[in-house]
Order: sequence, then C-alpha cells, then structure tokens
Amino acid sequence: MLLHNIELVLVLVALSVGVTALAKKLNKPYPIALVLVGALIGIIPAGEILEELKTYFASDEVFRTVIIDIFLPSLLGEAALKLSFGHIRENRGPIIMLAFAGTFIAFMVTGGLAHYVLDIPLQVALVFGALMAATDPVSVISVFKSLGVNRRLAVIMEGESLINDGVSVVIFKISAFSLASIFALGPWGAAVGLATFFKVAAGGMVVGLSLGFLLSQVFRYYDDYPLENAFSVVLFYGSYFIAEYFEVSGVIAVVAAGLVLGNYGKVIGMTPTTRLSITVFWDTITTVANSLVFILVGLEISRINMVEHAVQISIAIVLVLLGRSVAVYIATAGSGLPRVWKHILNWGGLKGSLSLALALSLPYGFGGRETIIALTFGVVFFSLVVQGLTIAPLIRSLGLMKTVQGLKDYERLTFELQQGLAARHELDHLYRQGRVSPPVYQKLQGENEQRITGIHGELNELYCNYPELLTEQESSVRKKLLYAEHQAVERLLNEGILSEEMGDDRKRLILEQLENLEDKDK
Repeated sequence: MLLHNIELVLVLVALSVGVTALAKKLNKPYPIALVLVGALIGIIPAGEILEELKTYFASDEVFRTVIIDIFLPSLLGEAALKLSFGHIRENRGPIIMLAFAGTFIAFMVTGGLAHYVLDIPLQVALVFGALMAATDPVSVISVFKSLGVNRRLAVIMEGESLINDGVSVVIFKISAFSLASIFALGPWGAAVGLATFFKVAAGGMVVGLSLGFLLSQVFRYYDDYPLENAFSVVLFYGSYFIAEYFEVSGVIAVVAAGLVLGNYGKVIGMTPTTRLSITVFWDTITTVANSLVFILVGLEISRINMVEHAVQISIAIVLVLLGRSVAVYIATAGSGLPRVWKHILNWGGLKGSLSLALALSLPYGFGGRETIIALTFGVVFFSLVVQGLTIAPLIRSLGLMKTVQGLKDYERLTFELQQGLAARHELDHLYRQGRVSPPVYQKLQGENEQRITGIHGELNELYCNYPELLTEQESSVRKKLLYAEHQAVERLLNEGILSEEMGDDRKRLILEQLENLEDKDK
C-alpha cells in the first residue's frame, strides 16, 4: 500500500512539473494552468492511474496534511529567507497596516456581510471571513517578475502575505474554536479574544526568533553547504511543529525564523557558496511544492458541486472582493502609496491553498462546515483563475509595466546584427570551400561589412540616448562571464590542475561577485 502511494506521488510530481514547464515555456502563469489541469482531471473521466490520483489526493485528510503540514512550512520559510530586513524596514508602514489592520478589516467586513446578505449563522460567517482574509499572491508575484513591476510593490505584497497568513490562521482558530466561549463572556469577550490573539502571535514570534538565532550560530561552525541546507529544513519544520506543540502560531514562527536566517544567519554564518546553494536549494523545493499545491487545489475544487451552490458562491465572490477593497483602501490611507499600486494590491490579493486547507480542517461536526467549504472553494477558484488571468492586463493598463526606452529599436538592431554575422560566417564558409570566386566574395563581403558597421553605429547612438540599455546588457554579460569562469575552475579541478584549496578559493571569489551583481539588480 505504501509503495503504491509513493508511486501515485511520483506520478503527480511528474504531471505537475510537466504542466509547470509547459506554462513557463508559453509565458503563462503556471499556478493558473495547474489549477485548471487539476480541475479537468477531477471532472473528466480518465484512465485508471488518474482516477486513483483523484481518489487519493482529493480526500480531505490527505489534502489538509499535504498543504498545511508538508508544504506550508517550506513555502513560508523560503519566502521569508529571501525577504530583506532592509526592504521590510523601508516599507514597514504599508506592510504592517495591510497585514494587521487590513486582515482584520477584511475579516470583519466579509464576515459581517456574509452573515447579513447570505443569511448564515454569525460564527459560520466569521469563519468564512477569516478564511477569505488570507492571501496567496504566488501567481501575482510571478507576473510581477515577468513584467518588471516596481520591486517595492512586490516587497509590500510579499511582506503582507507572509504576516497575513499567520494573522489569518490565528483569527480562523479563534473564530472556529473559541468564539462561543468569547461570546459567553459578554463585554469582556473582545478583550479575551484580543489577548488570545496576541498570545498566539507573540508566542509564535518568540519561537521563530529564538530558533532562527540559535541555528544561525550553528551555521558559523560549518562550511558544508549540503549540511547547511539540511539545517535550514530542520529550522523551518522545527519552528512550525514546536510552535504548534506549544499552541502558538506555527506560521508566524516559520516566518520569523526565515527572516532571521536570511538576514542575520547569512551574514554571520554562511559563505558565498552556501548562500548561493541555499537559494538554489529552496528555489527547487518551492517550484515542486507550488506545482503540487496548485494541481491539488484543482483536484480538490473539482469535488464541489459548483452548480448547486452557484448563487451563494456568486454572492460570496462579490462580498470577498468588497471586503478586500475596503481593507486595502482603508489600511493604506495616508501611506503615500500611488493610487494605482493600491488597485494592484486590491485585485492581486488572491486566495489560495491555505484557505482551502483550513476550511477542510474544520471538524465534521462543525455546523455549517459544508457551506463554508463550498463558498471557500468557489471563491478560491474564481480568485486564482479570473483574478490571476486579469492581473497582467490590469498592470499594463495602469502603466506599471517596466518599459525600457529604446527597447524595440534595440531588439530590431540586435536581430539585424545577428543576420549580418550569420551572413558573414556563411560567406566565409562558401569561400573556403571554393564555391565563391574572389571578386564576388570581396563584393559581398564589403557590402555585408558595411551593413554590420552601420548597425554598430546605430547601436552606439542608441546606447548614448538610453544608457539603461547598456547597463542591463553589461550586467547580463558580466554574469555570463562569471558563469564561464566558474565552469573553467570546475574543469581544472576535475583535471587535477588546480588544488582543492585554490579551486575552492577561486570559486568563492566568483560567487561573491555573482552575488554582488544579483544584489545590484534587485
């Protein structure tokens, strides 16, 4: 049985990675492609293996365990590891307001409207509001990167999402499991609820900061990047499960631990080789994890009868969008953020796998469980597909897409230059074979060289008018040269020409230069 389940996991990994690769090749948001493929697999009758996949992975227990206990710590840890304290400090105002005030406003507005408009019990409505307060901007961030959206906007959205996840989980648990006792206390209930919230959040932060600091010290005593990669795995999962054991926020613990390791641990305990390795390691882990998460979301969504709940889901979508809008525009009032950025923060607040997994974690005896699950799945599907597909056109229409002046002329001239160089190579080849007479060769060579010289002249003029083109090209070429140098050192080491000590020293210097270039490009 165990072996068969492992085989099913491997089939799902292969399928999800394949869809991700195809989506990236077509320059489309891969999370949306995976959700749609997962939903199609769930709806359309398929072969025996795919039917087994649906049966096994779409079960509530498996989905909840995979999303919350297996993937959530790694996805949060990786995101926190890459987030700079400097960037957070520069944008702390909007991040804190969105993550705390914005999340609470979205929770109250969505939950309150759901109670009155959908006519569902207050606790059920508040649990739904808590689920809808969580954001999952993975597909939005990937669009940001492809369109070159301002880095500060991406930092604000990522920073909000990391903290928002922890806040949403705490609000969800209070709403689902403590609300009755809080209501029973009357006027004191609100104070007790706030005290519980701060205890759980602060406890998670203490666990994460403490473990992050301790593991950062451990990194100082090792220069062994595979082992140090393993340490980071222990840190993220250890923070999560230790915090949950003490009944504080595991999500906030992982975020805190990742921030400490990524900003403090990297400085005091990691060599350039380790820093590059740990980045590549977690990039790989999160690519596979995100691929699996989104295809599982599609599979899980296919289980819900959307037609039966179509009216309620449609109304819920409007309520959630309204709740997010109110939250964003109130939380960012006076922040100085451009209005168009607020529009993107609003529409880009997608809902994702965390909302689904939390909904499925409700006990079977919880009143209104099926209603919550149906509404959550419907809103998440709309959010990932409709909002996810329309965020790029919205960015373009608002003028937030990075445009390098002179880029079209640069691309045209580069293409023409490649044509000229290809013609030169072919003409020389034909001449060496004796298939072109000297007079014809000299005539065509002169014409082609004149053409190439003219293109170089136009490019030089373009570089003078638009120096950012030259800057981007220089950075790209420098990276390629450093990669070539690194490969040369590896080759010399393999051939025994360089000693291990000298080779490691040279690779360290090259990696330091690469890291400096990457930092400049951010």
